Amino acid sequence: MKRREFIALVSGAAAWPFPARAQQTKVWRVGALLLGIADAESFRAELREGLRSNAYIEGQNLRLEFRSRKRILLSFRSLQAN
Repeated sequence: MKRREFIALVSGAAAWPFPARAQQTKVWRVGALLLGIADAESFRAELREGLRSNAYIEGQNLRLEFRSRKRILLSFRSLQAN
């Protein structure tokens, strides 16, 4: 009887679901609204470099979203048309 109890205990422990141990890092989202910046590409590059120097790496723990005034005006015009 002890052998059957041992086998039941071992097989039950093997079938027990194990919780996931992997840590998921938080992905920060940073948005920038570009209104009349003459050199938008250098601003984007400097922002990325500054965040990277503080351990925020785009694609790993950071998501950057840039919007421009042109895109906002186009969306307002499409809303006005509807």
